[in-house]
Amino acid sequence: MTLEEMRARLAEIETERRSLDEAAGDAALTEEAQTRWDALDTEESGLRPLVDEADRRGRVAESRSRWQTAQIGARVTPFQGDPTRMERRELTDQARAVLGNDEAGGHLADAQRTRLERLLQTRNDNVDGAALARRLLITEHPDYREAFMRLVSRSTPVLTPDQSRAVERFEELRAMSIGSPAGGGYGVPVLIDPTIILTAQGSPNDIYNLARVETITTDRWKGVSSAGVTWAFHQEGAPTAENGPALAGPEVPAYRADGYIPYSLEVDQDYPGFAAEMHRLLGEGYSELLADKLTRGTGTNEPTGIVTALAGSAGATTAAGGQITGGEVNAVWAALPIRYRRNATWMSSTSVNNAIQLLGANNNASTFTVDFTAEGVMVLKGHHAYVNDYMPALPGAVGPATLAVVGDWSNYLVAQRAGMSIELVPHVFKTDAAVSVPTGQRAWFAWARVGGDSINDAGFRTLVNKPA
Repeated sequence: MTLEEMRARLAEIETERRSLDEAAGDAALTEEAQTRWDALDTEESGLRPLVDEADRRGRVAESRSRWQTAQIGARVTPFQGDPTRMERRELTDQARAVLGNDEAGGHLADAQRTRLERLLQTRNDNVDGAALARRLLITEHPDYREAFMRLVSRSTPVLTPDQSRAVERFEELRAMSIGSPAGGGYGVPVLIDPTIILTAQGSPNDIYNLARVETITTDRWKGVSSAGVTWAFHQEGAPTAENGPALAGPEVPAYRADGYIPYSLEVDQDYPGFAAEMHRLLGEGYSELLADKLTRGTGTNEPTGIVTALAGSAGATTAAGGQITGGEVNAVWAALPIRYRRNATWMSSTSVNNAIQLLGANNNASTFTVDFTAEGVMVLKGHHAYVNDYMPALPGAVGPATLAVVGDWSNYLVAQRAGMSIELVPHVFKTDAAVSVPTGQRAWFAWARVGGDSINDAGFRTLVNKPA
């Protein structure tokens, strides 16, 4: 429903309730009238927040329009000129104007808009906001969006000359990109691309939520890290000691991740609905893959998961295989340098979390965590504890396993290269009685590039099961 239709429906609901009230007079509502009244209340409670949100977006768009006029001198109109030849300021201004367009970005949450605006204005060795703005203007152009819908939802698409030129413009952009993979596929429009707009608020992946996430336009993130500067006091006039930090230059390469995504034929519809549905389909499996590989990825052709990165690092080891004591939990916490405790969080599998919870089952004051009737240990040593079942489960006996990780997760970095590509698989088949028959579905083959690794192992400590 449009905003006007929703407002009209709210007015109809109010009119019908008034009629029910007048018909009842001073008497109580009949059972039938009461049922109808309750149904109207339920419908109104569903419509009212939608109207309020639409009104809020309208006020934001109006405010942004006034801001652009005051700062730039004229309202910015997107898609004016060739993005491949624009200067940085013009690219950024037009790209930001697209974000205020409800047809293109109406499905975005506020956190996603804020993240994208910040990226558009970033310029460093790892991300070029102008390159991202150029990609946005090319892939969100109405001609490209329409061409993209046809190319990824129809087996024999027919494009207009303008749509063909829009696709050719994207191919030119692909050729200009640093570290671009071999050509092929179609670029996912920026405002539905999970490699660009995926945020903590939109992901169930706790590591992605906690880690330092950097969107890059190169093939790897390059940075500087250290364990910090050591300060000291000295007598007046005495020379200072050499206490400079040891600087490291960590690099986090981005690897190709790909996915096969079947979808129903009904997904092919008007663009706003298509965009929202496609964003959901692309993001769900991709987020789950990240949850797995950012936990236990090997670092060979995939991210280095936190468990792999911290293998052999300092912490504590259980005295008995498959058992955890309160003293061992305390030992891990004590081993974490105090500078990393302020923002520290814990992570373990459900079975390990359950074992820690059992420490408080008998109200033992020395190890009591939470009431055993609670869902799980959500706070440990005063800091949040996250459950991640890609972490190793509690073994039944001795054997190497990282049972829990605690630390400041800003020391684990996720490098997400901006841009996802996609190709259409025209029909999905299944074998029925040795005959392959179509299922009424199509599928996408999509790929993106992402990496992850600890850039400062000193910021974490692990609890390890007794190895032997």
